[in-house]
Amino acid sequence: MAAGTSPAIMIDAGDHEVRVSNPDRVYFPQLGITKLDLVHYYLAVGDGIVRALRERPCMLHRFPDGLAGEKVHQKRVPNGAPPWLETVRVFFPRYKRQADEVCVTKLADVVWAVQMSTVEFHPWNSRRADTEKPDEWRIDLDPMPDCPFDRVRRVAAVAHEVLDDLGITGYPKTSGGRGLHVYVRIAPEWGFADVRRAALAFAREVERRAPSEVTTAWWRKDRDPAALFVDYNQNARDHTIASAYSVRGVPEATVSTPVDWSEIPSLEPRDFTVRTVPERFAARGDLHARIDEEAFSLAPLLEWADRDEAAGLSAPED
Repeated sequence: MAAGTSPAIMIDAGDHEVRVSNPDRVYFPQLGITKLDLVHYYLAVGDGIVRALRERPCMLHRFPDGLAGEKVHQKRVPNGAPPWLETVRVFFPRYKRQADEVCVTKLADVVWAVQMSTVEFHPWNSRRADTEKPDEWRIDLDPMPDCPFDRVRRVAAVAHEVLDDLGITGYPKTSGGRGLHVYVRIAPEWGFADVRRAALAFAREVERRAPSEVTTAWWRKDRDPAALFVDYNQNARDHTIASAYSVRGVPEATVSTPVDWSEIPSLEPRDFTVRTVPERFAARGDLHARIDEEAFSLAPLLEWADRDEAAGLSAPED
């Protein structure tokens, strides 16, 4: 065994045991959180993280040397993966290449990814049954650099109001940073371009209702630095954001955490970390547990998109 390393251990992850090497390697130096701590965190929120990732192509954000080292964006499953690890093949038109990405179906897949130094999980918004037809619409409330979190809270309330007017149930979560995400299950009947058009139409409606606080300006230079950007482009093909229950690769080890709408007015995103979320999960369960029970139609939003485009509001190219 090399100097400075700790002996490997076996972790029971459901139907499989996963070998975890160097369990004492520190991933978050500021907090002293190790690889084994990260494994235990993901085991504690197992049902939630598997539900968030289930059958989706997933890019892994790996930190082989912890946060002090370089971050690796891993799309392809490396050689030597266990035979029980499932994958899904996706094509990247921009590069005319394809990749076999991790396709989580069980907790052991998550633990294996952590063994491979994964901190963050970034799934597609489509599943392997048809990777070209998303079943998840993502509302990304992304604060510009000078945007206070009070503004994020207020805009979240406006987004909730618009969803209610549409008869759509949205499931909010913290981003693990300064923003909020809202996920909506949709019928997998539209391609990425239409989901993005629908997301832009929704964003513009939120902007109409809160014009002094929200921007949908495509170019960053055109956005008020104190505004909140409703980032509809997160619904474009091959754009991914951290899943529910994903740890974020930041010194505070924050977690992208499902929340109730009622919590948002007093929410402090930095309260949700690797050390606090397991207790919350044990007490409250997965607040996104019912997300797959109903899928909604994008037809009303696509009608809004047609209306906006007829009025001369074009959809910017990705």
